[in-house]
Amino acid sequence: MKYILVTGGVISGIGKGIIASSIGTILKSCGLRVTAIKIDPYINIDAGTFSPYEHGEVFVLNDGGEVDLDLGNYERFLDINLYKDNNITTGKIYQHVINKERHGDYLGKTVQVVPHITDAVQEWVMNQAKVPVDDDKKEPQICVIELGGTIGDIEGMPFVEAFRQFQFKAKRENFCNIHVSLVPQPNATGEQKTKPTQNSVRALRGLGLSPDLIVCRSAKPIEMAVKEKISMFCHVEPEQVIFIHDVSSTYRVPILLEEQGIIKYFKQRLNLPIDDHPSDLLMKWKKMACRYERLLKVCSIALVGKYTKLSDCYASVFKALEHSALAINYKLDLMYIDSTELERSTEAENSVKYHQAWHKLCKADGILVPGGFGIRGTEGKLQAISWARTKKKPFLGVCLGMQLAVVEFARNCLNWEDANSTEFDPDTKNPVVIDMPEHNPGDMGGTMRLGKRRTVFKTENSVLKKLYGDEMFVEERHRHRYEVNPELTHCFEEKGLKFVGHDTEGNRMEIIELENHPYFVGVQFHPEFSSRPMKPSPPYLGLLLAATGTLNAYLQRGCKLSP
Repeated sequence: MKYILVTGGVISGIGKGIIASSIGTILKSCGLRVTAIKIDPYINIDAGTFSPYEHGEVFVLNDGGEVDLDLGNYERFLDINLYKDNNITTGKIYQHVINKERHGDYLGKTVQVVPHITDAVQEWVMNQAKVPVDDDKKEPQICVIELGGTIGDIEGMPFVEAFRQFQFKAKRENFCNIHVSLVPQPNATGEQKTKPTQNSVRALRGLGLSPDLIVCRSAKPIEMAVKEKISMFCHVEPEQVIFIHDVSSTYRVPILLEEQGIIKYFKQRLNLPIDDHPSDLLMKWKKMACRYERLLKVCSIALVGKYTKLSDCYASVFKALEHSALAINYKLDLMYIDSTELERSTEAENSVKYHQAWHKLCKADGILVPGGFGIRGTEGKLQAISWARTKKKPFLGVCLGMQLAVVEFARNCLNWEDANSTEFDPDTKNPVVIDMPEHNPGDMGGTMRLGKRRTVFKTENSVLKKLYGDEMFVEERHRHRYEVNPELTHCFEEKGLKFVGHDTEGNRMEIIELENHPYFVGVQFHPEFSSRPMKPSPPYLGLLLAATGTLNAYLQRGCKLSP
């Protein structure tokens, strides 16, 4: 097993996740089996209870793990399926060690950060690196490990110390450290500064790890003189300094790395049994990146949500839309609309914001209401759904978006004026969305209906069934505590809102479709988590096709994309 550790310096959010994913993609293109581990030094057990404004979206895995969004990058780039143990947190490690201490596994010894915590980290990494993540179920050959945060953070120290020890345990030819750093360019001088990188590498060396590659992030391409300066002051060869500037699309990052000789370097440094040049997989990435940059036709989608100030809150939704737009040769124009700004209360408080939000919604080709929790902004989402339904605008509701579509239909088509979800109004007389008692035991963390579950189509006449290739069932990832009330579904079906998919027992409503509408679809699951650059998610693809007026032609061709 070969291990590649990716650390970061100067600032967090520098792009370690994309760099790690890109390195994995390059090695996979050389015919190697690659897995990935993300280490988050926070004390939370997992990401499940975070607000999206803390660390971006909560990504859900097949096994129900609620993890950091970087694992979504790994899955999309490498086309693999990871597990919750591929996300290590300080909380998980300490819980594991404390449980062992309570069990008496340490035989009366004093339990300390060194060696017990550091040993637990190394043991976890070695065990998880062996777990197959590809469809062929073979053991991986390379494990890319991303250490979250920046070098010098107090909470990350036990992990840095664990890898300082681990480099000797794994042996030099099996362990490689890549340090991602920032090269800022102050507007006052316009000069690219190397001092932050020098200090970051010095701090890393002081903790016992020497970088084999230094990846320098910058806004603009870095000059050769800067590369030579970093090489000289950071004690590495010039070819060990890699530049990654801001690019139009993340698909371009693996290509930039490959152009700077990273395959040849890994082949020598880790004694890898590979050719110097990548296979067809990276050529596909190159074609995809070039195609992305040449797109001329634009499709605009309005994303109506409550976490619109930070794009990472809907990272997988954005990627799923982007994958679908690319598949039909359109450039995506994603307009984020804060749902509270569509509400009547905003018109009274700030009419400019209100009218700007409605202007965006009205000019969009399609409308998407993603998942979420809490009552804030729900009335604005209901307004957007009502607009999509009455104006025949293509609409996709995901998780809460589907539940609100049911609430909107009940209020405006069934005339149940107080129809609501018990999440927002526990005393409503028409509870069209109810909680699932077995998934609401009191604790918040890890108690929802989570992970990959089967949805069975109950009718042949379903747009989504056709988009999924006329499969009898689909398996998608879930993350919810509430569900459509199954006792009331017949009232909706009589009026044209069809529940075309349900769970294997037939009790849980999973997919809704509205009759006599170009595309009005709601799904209880989160199809964005399984979307891939070369395999777009069918519900999102349907939205883009409907928004561009090409859905019927696509279905008539037997769900084949035009060349």
